[in-house]
Amino acid sequence: MAQILTASDLMDTTPSNSQTPVPSTPDYPELTSSLTSSNPNSGSKSKNGDSEYRRIRCPPHRYTPLRTSWEQILTPLVQYLNLLVRFNTKTRSVELKTSPTSSPGSLQKGADFVSCFMMGFEVVDAVALLRLDDLYLDSFQVTDVKMLKGDHLSRAIGRIAGEDGKTRYAIENATRTRIVLADQHVHILGSYQNIRVARDAICSLIMGAPPGKVYNNMRNVGRRLNES
Repeated sequence: MAQILTASDLMDTTPSNSQTPVPSTPDYPELTSSLTSSNPNSGSKSKNGDSEYRRIRCPPHRYTPLRTSWEQILTPLVQYLNLLVRFNTKTRSVELKTSPTSSPGSLQKGADFVSCFMMGFEVVDAVALLRLDDLYLDSFQVTDVKMLKGDHLSRAIGRIAGEDGKTRYAIENATRTRIVLADQHVHILGSYQNIRVARDAICSLIMGAPPGKVYNNMRNVGRRLNES
């Protein structure tokens, strides 16, 4: 079983093989895992002879959630995708590396999973990207739909969320998607058809369509998709 870093290790500043002080911005030890052989040099090569890396930056507002959910994030990456993982405290980024037992496409799946969490999705929703092949991520900005500034932009974002998030939840339930609002950025997780329905509904709200009309159109389209 691969080595799993705990949440407390995320902020560990003392290497396990040394008692000497370390700099104030320490790095994690080199990527190691029991998935590699006993030869210390074999861990740097994958099946095609080259190691592949991905680095996903952690936004400041997602650092605390990352610490809290570190073990939940690490487990599927190591046990399911057979990747080598560490958190680099200098660059504030999650680094992924292929291992000799990694399957083709595992690195990209792992990067998509971590990126999904960094966007603001819950771990349980992001894990669906690893289990299902027909799930996708779509991101856009409110200003991509209509050029808005100041209070007009704030009102458009408020129309998408609704009071206590009711509008967003209604769109999620009707389209079977997950939606994250991060300032003026909108992230949608779901199947291709469902993302299209949810995006059309959100764009209509941004353009000023009445919520009742948007709900009716969304339900009609969703009903036709279920019947097809």
